[in-house]
Amino acid sequence: MQFRALLIGDVVGKPGRRTLGAALADLLETHSVDVVVVNAENAAGGSGITPPIFEELRGLGVDVVTLGDHVYRKKEVLPLLAESERILRPANLPDEAVGRGWTALESQSGFPFAVIVLLGRTYMKPAACPFRAVDKVLAEIDENTKLVFVEIHAEATSDRIAMGWHLDGRVTAVFGTHTHVQTADERILPGGTAYITDLGMTGPHDGVLGRKKEKVLSSLITGMPTHFDVARGDLRVSGALVTADTQTGRATAIERICVPVKISSPAPAEEKGAEAGGAEAAEPGA
Repeated sequence: MQFRALLIGDVVGKPGRRTLGAALADLLETHSVDVVVVNAENAAGGSGITPPIFEELRGLGVDVVTLGDHVYRKKEVLPLLAESERILRPANLPDEAVGRGWTALESQSGFPFAVIVLLGRTYMKPAACPFRAVDKVLAEIDENTKLVFVEIHAEATSDRIAMGWHLDGRVTAVFGTHTHVQTADERILPGGTAYITDLGMTGPHDGVLGRKKEKVLSSLITGMPTHFDVARGDLRVSGALVTADTQTGRATAIERICVPVKISSPAPAEEKGAEAGGAEAAEPGA
């Protein structure tokens, strides 16, 4: 039988969450999706995630929420990371780090699947070797779980491409996040693993990586620090749809997803509520 996983790239702030909320139901129905995996490390004010936002995403139909280098930006998420098997931090963080780096669950269609998150090392925060970390995790996953999806949250394309080759034939899909720009290199590798370097960003594309272009340009030109507010326009859901064989776990197709979404502008009062967690982070949405 066929199994379809919808993999959604970095959700940025409230605009990203509203965008996902407006489009996800149609995507699920149109593509007969079995599992939804969403990177939401920028979902709260552009950096981090909070428990209410996690519940909001779950309510939309998201099965697993993944996080990257901003995993601990909001301290209130620590108890959730410790307790829930549906929100993941990178597996190659220290063993003492709060949360889990992988999870094995059963889809609503009845098939077991696993999701693993890894952090790249080039131009990123210190982390253990992602290649050795993923090998260790794969040895722990039950052999009857054929459907395995691996996210590598990394800055360098080389880190992500290398991970695709490292895992070809061993997992269902390898997909990158973090740089917020969707790549056009989706393919099925020779061993049957679906691969894409970056899923792209879910949210406003009229700025710089999801942030208001005026703020980013001002900082780059003047050298002065500023808060990079989340942008608002040109909303899109970005990601990929992977189809796999349930018996072998091998991918049979991968399709890029980039869906424009029209949403009326929020009222001023809604904007003033700020994102849960307060002011925007003083760095672009990566």
